[in-house]
Amino acid sequence: MESIKKLFTLKKMKRLTTSFENEEDREQIRITYYQTGYGASKTASGNPITLGVGLHNLYNSFEDQCRKQLQEQQRLKQPYKEEQERHRTDLKKNETAIAIYQEEERKIVSDIEAKQFEMIDVKQNPDNYGIDADKRPKAQFYIGLLLLLPITTYLFVFYISASYSAFFKSFENDSLSAAIFDANAFSKAISDGLLEAIFVGTLPFVFMGLGYLIHMFQNNKSKLSIIKIGALFLLTFVFDVILAYLIERKIFLYDAVLGDKFTPEIAIKSVNFWGIIFAGFVVYIIWGLVFDFVMREHENVDKIRAYIGSVKEELKILLKRKTELLDSINQLKQETTYIKGKIAEVQSKIDGFIFPVKEYLHYHYQYKEGWYQAINTELAMPHKEKDELLNNCEEVSKAHIQEHNLNQMDHQHLVFGKN
Repeated sequence: MESIKKLFTLKKMKRLTTSFENEEDREQIRITYYQTGYGASKTASGNPITLGVGLHNLYNSFEDQCRKQLQEQQRLKQPYKEEQERHRTDLKKNETAIAIYQEEERKIVSDIEAKQFEMIDVKQNPDNYGIDADKRPKAQFYIGLLLLLPITTYLFVFYISASYSAFFKSFENDSLSAAIFDANAFSKAISDGLLEAIFVGTLPFVFMGLGYLIHMFQNNKSKLSIIKIGALFLLTFVFDVILAYLIERKIFLYDAVLGDKFTPEIAIKSVNFWGIIFAGFVVYIIWGLVFDFVMREHENVDKIRAYIGSVKEELKILLKRKTELLDSINQLKQETTYIKGKIAEVQSKIDGFIFPVKEYLHYHYQYKEGWYQAINTELAMPHKEKDELLNNCEEVSKAHIQEHNLNQMDHQHLVFGKN
């Protein structure tokens, strides 16, 4: 035991005087271990129990010297300190990323709340969001639509009846109401022929189309649009004049005596003529105004709906980004917890001491080699007994290695925590 302590004292002094052992020093240490094992084996006649005690003392002395060699411990701990610094750098990066993501998440939450408020407030205050629309368009829209439907029905009935009376009907009396409001006009047109039915049935759509064009031109406040609107109104008026003229002519000829002629002057002076025009054109103007109003109110509703739709799409994007951020934050927090655990684990290694496994095993095998060599050369016994003794010593050596967890070939060092 005393020789082992002297050996480690010598080794410690050499490490303090030089950073690297030269080959001569290493060889000297190897020989010293070999000689120590050889001498101890010779003295104990290769006894396996004595070998176990010697290896135990060798291990304890080596461990004790490792604890006392602060400079060597600092050198062995340097890789762990560097590893810890890498972990701390990763920890700072994660904490910075978490702070950035959390700030972005708070901003997104604020944006989501603002968008949800906009979806409600835009219906009451569209002007605040740059929407040129009335605050409460729904009631006006439905009222206008309620008026538009019967007026449209009236115009369909009027133009079907008036066009049939003007172009195809043979008058049987001079009643104005029968001329412009014939309940069987469309069925009579069908019986007269397919072309007559198509003409009479599609003519009201022509007037509806003219009304739609007037509405579209009104959206563009230009001189050309005003001219086009005037031309459309004039065209509608002229067509109504033609219808009134043809109907009034048929009524006049029904009551006319031989030799009477119908002239435009007679038509202009006739109350029936102007009655037909006002029954068609004036109602058509009213229909156009109501139609324009309904379309504008519908556009108001559409503007608000379109705005709300765009806000909903923005909300979807924000909610998706929020989910991604929360996932990233949770993942970073898990990584942070893991890194903190690694830092604490490495710190326990730094606080403890490093046991150089391979270096110890080198001395261990030198000592064992000397022990075995002494058995082979110094002990006089039968070959069989000598082999049995060597096997027993080998079992003691293996048990010593396993006892101290030195049999893992991938271990460079063993780390002992701070007690």
